[in-house]
Amino acid sequence: MTRIQSFAPIENPSATILILGSMPGKESLRAGQYYAHPRNAFWQLMGEMVGAVPALPYEARLEKLKAAGIALWDVLASCRRHSSMDSDIETESIRPNDFATFFCKHPHITHVFFNGTMAEQSFHRYAWPRLGTRELHFQRLPSTSPANATLSYRQKLDAWKAAFLAARSAARK
Repeated sequence: MTRIQSFAPIENPSATILILGSMPGKESLRAGQYYAHPRNAFWQLMGEMVGAVPALPYEARLEKLKAAGIALWDVLASCRRHSSMDSDIETESIRPNDFATFFCKHPHITHVFFNGTMAEQSFHRYAWPRLGTRELHFQRLPSTSPANATLSYRQKLDAWKAAFLAARSAARK
């Protein structure tokens, strides 16, 4: 099975929020873009929250995220997986991204939002133990993947909006 690689982070030195996925799916890898699957709700959610609507060119969506103080990355730098499903990731093949360096370069990040369970579990298992004592607020949000059909789009949007409002409120204090 072929080893797949994640993308470079979408970053802004003044970002206060980091959104972490697990590993790009096949459509995203093919397109070279985060959340490229047409049924993934990520860009629709970001459109409603920060104006990064799916109709915008990809680079313009990324600029909207950056302007809103949002960084975007994946927990895994590389792994082996035969489909786009997180459940198909071969555990022994997991290599996390370098979060120690990332957080040193982004000292304003206070909130880390996980796009689904696998991102959260992988971060806490493979990345967090190497980071030390940095003060961060972590929250798992409903996965935007089309495979997560247990919640409606509205329920996902409400959860994501509430998390972002809480982060923005905390930043103002």
